[in-house]
Amino acid sequence: MSSNDLNDILSVSASALNAQNQRMKVIAQNIANANNTAASAGSTPYQRQVITFKNEFDNAIGAYKVKVAGVQTEQTQFIREYDPANPAADKQGYVLKSNVNPLIEMMDMSDAGHAYQANLNAIDAARGMALRTISLIQ
Repeated sequence: MSSNDLNDILSVSASALNAQNQRMKVIAQNIANANNTAASAGSTPYQRQVITFKNEFDNAIGAYKVKVAGVQTEQTQFIREYDPANPAADKQGYVLKSNVNPLIEMMDMSDAGHAYQANLNAIDAARGMALRTISLIQ
């Protein structure tokens, strides 16, 4: 394994680590705002954010890297909860709550954690291969 190969592997895995780190940030925001309600009648509460990725070919290393394509607001409906005493309640007594489902966020967080760990394992394996190659040369 040449040093260029090792650098290429590290570069690809680093791009994936960065993407999963960004994903975890979005998930954390969603969880933090899961119980958010509208501030006033007619306003909207926090809307779930969803990150999307894209693959991008890196000509310098001849491999695809993962990049964050963007963060979009999920357009699913808000939860309507009957709470006529709430100052944000509409004329029928309903308050809009965030469309974040904490169970979905926990599953996404678990998936992001597994992807992050898999890329750390790839980096560790490449490093181990390089060290074994060096020890054979000496």
